[in-house]
Amino acid sequence: MSYVFFDIECACVFKNVAKMCAFGYVVTDGDFNVLAREDILMNPRGKFHLTDRKGKEGLVLPYEYEDFKKYPTFPAAYRKIKALLEDKGNVVLGHATLNDVNYLNLETKRYKLPSFSFNWHDTQFFWMNTEKTFGQQIGLGAMAEKLGVEFTPHRAVDDAYATMRVCEALCRREGVNVEGLIARYRVRAGTLHHYEIRQPVSEGQRAYYAEKSREREQHHRAHEEFYRFVNKYMHRRKKGGALEGKVYCFSRDVEDDVPSSVRLVKAIFEGGGNYTSHPTSCTVYIAREEGGVRFENALKSGADFTSYEELKSALAVE
Repeated sequence: MSYVFFDIECACVFKNVAKMCAFGYVVTDGDFNVLAREDILMNPRGKFHLTDRKGKEGLVLPYEYEDFKKYPTFPAAYRKIKALLEDKGNVVLGHATLNDVNYLNLETKRYKLPSFSFNWHDTQFFWMNTEKTFGQQIGLGAMAEKLGVEFTPHRAVDDAYATMRVCEALCRREGVNVEGLIARYRVRAGTLHHYEIRQPVSEGQRAYYAEKSREREQHHRAHEEFYRFVNKYMHRRKKGGALEGKVYCFSRDVEDDVPSSVRLVKAIFEGGGNYTSHPTSCTVYIAREEGGVRFENALKSGADFTSYEELKSALAVE
């Protein structure tokens, strides 16, 4: 069994266009000994329009762009790439591999070539499983830094080599090889067949999203309960009380802490105060601690900040 790590560079990437100019790969044995490495360059047949992940221009590839015109186009490299990725004796890996698989898919469609058909894994997804950070992507450079791997972004083949090194370091840290990593975290490979892409999934990822779904449902129920109370009693608040003229707004976590939030807003109404769901419309913002978008918006609009514990004490609410 061999491991094939690959990376792709494109002259430009748009929604339905990805004009490849470089396919870099590194082949290793099961112990990460390098057996082959190559940077396959090709004429993208188009201008270079390079942007970073945020869509900003300024990204520069470490090639002389005019040189790409000397190379054949993608169809000339297609058979070699296809044989490499579809070899059943190879485990195919990349970093943020979905992007590169999509580039391959778009190029085969562009040149009306038969679809690639192979399974693939993603070192970024491996990291998410080991760290249980499915809601946060990590770049190759950041992952390399965390694993103590030297990495300088360069050519496609060098990025493929760096992907191999971070995979090796992650396997060493976990005390397994790639197959062991896949088995431990029950990772199902991503696939590309008949121009259709399926992303990798794992048991940990399913559990993560199931928990997030439960949290969203709990938040929704708490939100509804809190605002049913607010809407029911807002117009029954005491007139001329000590809190007359003050408009309060709670942070999301305070609102969701039902029935504590209900007792607090009840005390506010009994003191003549009012409540709003909009932090920019309040005069007093309540949170357990400073920080966050709602906090910043409230203070920018002229609201005062009072901590959750301070308000409980002031209103004598347990």
